[in-house]
Amino acid sequence: MLDSFYLKLTEAWNNFCASFYLNFIAEERWHYIADGLVVTLQITLFAALLGIFIGLIVGIIRTTYEKTHKLKLLNLLCSLYLTVIRGTPVVVQLLIMYFVIFGSSRIDKVPVAILAFGINSGAYVAEIFRSGIQSVDNGQMEAGRSLGFNYLQTMRYIILPQALKNVLPTLCNEFIALLKETSVSGYIALQDLTKGGDIIRSRTYSAFMPLIAVAVIYLVMVLILSRLVGMLERRLRKSER
Repeated sequence: MLDSFYLKLTEAWNNFCASFYLNFIAEERWHYIADGLVVTLQITLFAALLGIFIGLIVGIIRTTYEKTHKLKLLNLLCSLYLTVIRGTPVVVQLLIMYFVIFGSSRIDKVPVAILAFGINSGAYVAEIFRSGIQSVDNGQMEAGRSLGFNYLQTMRYIILPQALKNVLPTLCNEFIALLKETSVSGYIALQDLTKGGDIIRSRTYSAFMPLIAVAVIYLVMVLILSRLVGMLERRLRKSER
């Protein structure tokens, strides 16, 4: 009985090694995963920066309108932007960006993906910043005005630094969500991490090994980022004491 178990274990190990070789070592197919990972990280990083830029502007405009009832037209445009972007799937937005908006031009797929995911992320970041600004006590604005600052100076030097501290953990969690959302980049034939695993699957007709590898890589990245967010939250709590 022990010999039978040993034989099955040996056979399973040999099958694993053969599958690993077929999917990753043969013809250097691991390059599909490695190159896809680089593309995924590139899209995530630049889309996050674009999302923060758009979200900050939209959040300030909406908060300014709520506090002063100025910028009515800009606030209307921002509200329309938030409604459309948050009300439609990100994959549809990606397809519209590539096949409709840039359909008649020969443009690299990576900037298109960055633009699509950045615009999508900006809608959610805008609400994060808006809630962060609203969480700052109204007395801070009055204190800034009493010091001789105008509205923009008070927002820049007093309100936004406190708001950013309040929303930083939530902002990092949005970055994690953005990382996972980029897995739909393959819909425009962009070779990201998920597409790299799918290419290997199409070459070897073996789905388990490449797709599990992709899932494990995403899981490791999310765990690392979650760990960093946890450390950031603890540090922020300590600084408040």
